[in-house]
Amino acid sequence: MERPTLSKQLDSRTFRNFYYLKEELVSFCRENGLPITGGKIDITNRVAHYLDTGEIMTAPPTETKKAIRKGIISEDDFIEPNFVCSELHRAFFKEKIGPQFTFNVSFQKWLKRNTGKTYADAIVAYYQIIAEKKHGKTTIDKQFEYNTYIRDFFADNRGKTLEDAIRCWKYKKSLQGHNRYEASDLIALTQT
Repeated sequence: MERPTLSKQLDSRTFRNFYYLKEELVSFCRENGLPITGGKIDITNRVAHYLDTGEIMTAPPTETKKAIRKGIISEDDFIEPNFVCSELHRAFFKEKIGPQFTFNVSFQKWLKRNTGKTYADAIVAYYQIIAEKKHGKTTIDKQFEYNTYIRDFFADNRGKTLEDAIRCWKYKKSLQGHNRYEASDLIALTQT
């Protein structure tokens, strides 16, 4: 079955069996008066609910972020609620960890989940996260299907190019079903 155009005529099961870009989902939401806030998974769930019921789900209220911390951070300070990655935090971690420090996604999530722990704990966690990345497969969040696909493609196809991986990804997302890499996707490289 060819990927159908996203419209009110789809049922949620068919909709969920195909890959749609976030931009397509947002466009559909705008055309039909649905909220466009949130990540791709939130918007997908909202569209599926609308296709099944015709009802518009309201978006959950957004968290208000606290004012960005000002002043000096010490290792004994506690990680504040609603942590925001600021230049002050970046400067602190670069001073303690070194110029290679970055706010990678895993570390940002750790900071947001560990309110009340100290910044010394955060430094230890950063080194653990980096070590885990070096020694294993990192977890990519569900909404980043493309990234997961490309990583898995290269794990199975050493010597292939990014262009090859993208051709296979485009083929895969046009199919009904999941968007995980499979060796059978290599058929896309033989098609013109």
